[in-house]
Amino acid sequence: MAAPQPSEPDSASPAIGRSLLWPLVAVGLGFLLVYNSFDASAGVPPAPSVVSLPAASAPAAPTPSASAAPPELPPSYPKRISIKSIAVDAPFIPLAIGPSGQLDAPPANDANLAGWFKNGATPGERGTSVVAGHVDTKTGPAVFLLLSTLKAGNTVDITREDGVVATFEVDSVETFSKADFPNERVYADKGTAQLRLITCGGVYDKKKKDYEDNVVVFAHLTSAKNP
Repeated sequence: MAAPQPSEPDSASPAIGRSLLWPLVAVGLGFLLVYNSFDASAGVPPAPSVVSLPAASAPAAPTPSASAAPPELPPSYPKRISIKSIAVDAPFIPLAIGPSGQLDAPPANDANLAGWFKNGATPGERGTSVVAGHVDTKTGPAVFLLLSTLKAGNTVDITREDGVVATFEVDSVETFSKADFPNERVYADKGTAQLRLITCGGVYDKKKKDYEDNVVVFAHLTSAKNP
């Protein structure tokens, strides 16, 4: 099943890079993340409050040994992303916050290109690394067209500049309304190496020239190796 598409053909759709909406928030230890849009008039939802977790009803589990700790890597810029289950093989471009205070989207003139928020964690580093890609452009399908079809257990490989290939396992794939995006849940630093893949989804609003939802893939680092 392909990612939700607009009711009119892809060739008539505007570039969705204009509407990857991520609210500008600070989570964890001052970790800055964003809700991206090229529409300067788009409303920015307030940053969520920190969720209080209920007290455990049973004794805490023993602290795992160092050998059982989740893997983490030193910082290194990503070079290429590969998701074999949906035939993704694409280079990266770094993304930054533009003059509007919102994250710049990947260029819409290259359908096979992923963007990485360069001021966040690098893929494999402790923290939440954010990767964005178009689902389609004016010319047709784009790099994250089939992102919504990923399943728990699928893997994502990211090759880094240091030569290490970081492998992430998908935990879940969820769709959220851009009008009520759960910033804390998506972007919070869990203390481990996390990955979020984000694209547009849901119904396409012709009047707003925008998709109503975002598709978010939640994944965590499972291994790292030299090719």
